[in-house]
Amino acid sequence: MMRLSIDTEGRMAGTQHLWLFIVSGLLLNITPGPDSLFIMARSASQGWRAGVVACWGVGAGVFVHVAAAALGLSALLATSAMAFTVVKIVGAAYLVWIGIGMLRARKSADAPVAAEAAPRVIPYRQIFRQGFLTNVLNPKVALFFLAFVPQFIAPDAASKPLAFVLLGAIFDFNGMLWCHALALFTAFASHKIAVGAAAARWLDRAIGAMFVALGVRLALATR
Repeated sequence: MMRLSIDTEGRMAGTQHLWLFIVSGLLLNITPGPDSLFIMARSASQGWRAGVVACWGVGAGVFVHVAAAALGLSALLATSAMAFTVVKIVGAAYLVWIGIGMLRARKSADAPVAAEAAPRVIPYRQIFRQGFLTNVLNPKVALFFLAFVPQFIAPDAASKPLAFVLLGAIFDFNGMLWCHALALFTAFASHKIAVGAAAARWLDRAIGAMFVALGVRLALATR
C-alpha cells in the first residue's frame, strides 16, 4: 500500500508548500461569493438539510473544475477569448435566472391572506443541480484553479496531473468543511431568530438581487 507522508517542507506526492496551500485555500473559501450566497439562501429558507445538499452540489462542481484543469481543458478558457466569453455569458445568465426566480418566488405571498404562507419548498435534486451549475458555469473558478494550484506543484513532480488532482481534492475537502459549517450556522440562526414569512420573503428578494448583480458583474468581467 502506498503511503503518503508530508516532509518538513510540506511536500507530498509531487506537491510543495502544502501547509501554505491549505491555509490559503481555507481563506479563499471563506471569501463570500455566489456559492456561499446560494448555500445560505437554501439553509435559511429550507433548513440545514437543503443547505447541505447545496454544499454537495457546489463540491461536485469544484471537482469538475479540478478535473478540467488537470486535463488541460481550463487552459482553453485562458487562451480562447471565444470559449471564455461563451462560458461567461452562460454562467452570468444562469446566475441572473436564479436571482429572478428568487425575486419572483414569493410574489404570490404579497397578498394579505397569504402573508404568512410557508416558504416554497424546492426539491433536493433541484437544489443540488443549482449548486452544481452555479459553480461549474463560473469561468473565473476555472481560471482560479489554473493560476493558483500550479504554484504548489513541485517542479520535479513525477505526475503533475496527479499532484493537481490531489491539491484540488484537498481544496474541495476544506471548502466543504466551511460550506457545511455555513449551512448549519445559517439554519441555526434562522431558527433561533424565528424568521417569519414576511422576513423570509425579503431575505429571498435581497439574495435574489445579489445573484442578479453577480450575474451582471460576471457578464461584464474580463479575463
